[in-house]
Amino acid sequence: MNLKAEGVVVVIEIQKYVRAQSLEEAYQLNQSRQNRILGGMLWLKMGEGNVNTAIDLCELGLDTIEESEEQFSIGAMVTLRQIELHRGLDTYAQGAVAAAVKDIVGVQFRNLATVGGSLWGRFGFSDVLTVFLAMESYVELYPGGVVPLEQFAAMKYDNDVLVRLIVKKTPGDFRYRAMRNQRTDFPVIACALSRLNGEYRAVIGARPAKAMVIRDDQKLLACGLTTEGIRAFSGYVAKSAPTGSNVRGSAAYRTRLIEVLVQRNLQEMGGMG
Repeated sequence: MNLKAEGVVVVIEIQKYVRAQSLEEAYQLNQSRQNRILGGMLWLKMGEGNVNTAIDLCELGLDTIEESEEQFSIGAMVTLRQIELHRGLDTYAQGAVAAAVKDIVGVQFRNLATVGGSLWGRFGFSDVLTVFLAMESYVELYPGGVVPLEQFAAMKYDNDVLVRLIVKKTPGDFRYRAMRNQRTDFPVIACALSRLNGEYRAVIGARPAKAMVIRDDQKLLACGLTTEGIRAFSGYVAKSAPTGSNVRGSAAYRTRLIEVLVQRNLQEMGGMG
């Protein structure tokens, strides 16, 4: 398929399009550097150059969310709109997942953007990666198997196929906030906060680097969500999360925002907000 047309600016050319009939076929096709898995193709189409074979996973039944008593199994082709509207996931996450994706461009975009594409990219601006890092989450890779999401986020890019996201229903509390210069823009900073099995963790994304997890290793919240503890942990997270500057904000501004957003998430979690 040649996308060139008279009077049309083309940034990417796809020579061949294949609907994989199995994960093995998708994996084998993906071993070539010149081939690409499409996902929702919202960021891929903004690139440049040639794609020899575009690999579509739409025939593999990966576009559903399966809920059991223990976990959510979210196929790689599930859209951001699906996770935004899923009642079971919304109940478990206490609205944090919906809060994380509701301002990603618009409904039309979220109807196309996929969970797999959002996680595989490990984008610095990713609200999706940020919110799921706050949970007990894993990704299933073919043929790499199941690995913790935090480990996956630190891995180098390879040629495995991301099959699904797995979110364990570990009892916990979750909050999500992000600062945007305007509603549908990339976040200036993103902050997910969780309490799982008594452990507090803050996940800071859009630093503008990839999201990172910061745990309460100093036991600053060991006595609960007191005013002093909240202030101490918020400051600790802000000091522990390296930030940088870009067109959306300076490093110093981001550091200040981290402290504010962590504090607000904790206050809400503690019923103070």
